[in-house]
Amino acid sequence: MLMAKAKRPNPMFSHIRAAILKIPRGHVSSYGAIARAAGIPRGARLVVRTLSQSHGLPWHRVVAAGGRIAIPGEGGLDQRFRLEMEGVKFSGRKVRMAEFEFKFPGNKTTKQKKKPEEKKPKRRSVR
Repeated sequence: MLMAKAKRPNPMFSHIRAAILKIPRGHVSSYGAIARAAGIPRGARLVVRTLSQSHGLPWHRVVAAGGRIAIPGEGGLDQRFRLEMEGVKFSGRKVRMAEFEFKFPGNKTTKQKKKPEEKKPKRRSVR
């Protein structure tokens, strides 16, 4: 008789769960910011998968970039209702991220600008 091999949970999922649990009541964070805080840059889709496979997480505190609710239908209405019950304010269909976004400690959310390179004078060929 063949036994099914038990899958080990992905260690990245536990880092993502820990980051989500840090978001306090009345604040939100984006999928991308959570991925960066968990040490997985460009891992926003992994955050979505973690939320869909985990129970007991404050899923409603996670929104798309710019404060947009990405869950369609009644799930999105439920998310907005839960956020409003926690005191989060909206501007149209988006969360006011400037006021309610949770900033993870040690996470650089602003992109650093590259220093412009000095232009070298062009050399003209002598004919």
